[in-house]
Amino acid sequence: MRIHLRSVIEAFQQLGAAPGGAGRGRLRATGETARMQEPTVLAVLRPRQTQIVQLVAAGASNKQVAAQLFLSARTVDYHLRNVFVKLGISSRAELVRLPQLGASVPA
Repeated sequence: MRIHLRSVIEAFQQLGAAPGGAGRGRLRATGETARMQEPTVLAVLRPRQTQIVQLVAAGASNKQVAAQLFLSARTVDYHLRNVFVKLGISSRAELVRLPQLGASVPA
């Protein structure tokens, strides 16, 4: 039972989702605890922000991102500035350096 609960919790964490308290409670009832993981970059972003970040990380300019997502370049800039604030970074270069965008959020 413990092995199955642990694998389910790990699967949720790999998907960037937080497993419910019931899963941790059941695992705790078996005598084991599940450790908390730091949220990944993508877990703290909204879906549109995630799309923009992935395109920017692939090397697209704001204008290219805007054309691909049917947005204005100004809207892309707005979302990107909000991403910078959320992640505590200040440039596209820092954004691109986040390994696979699966790095933990800077404290």
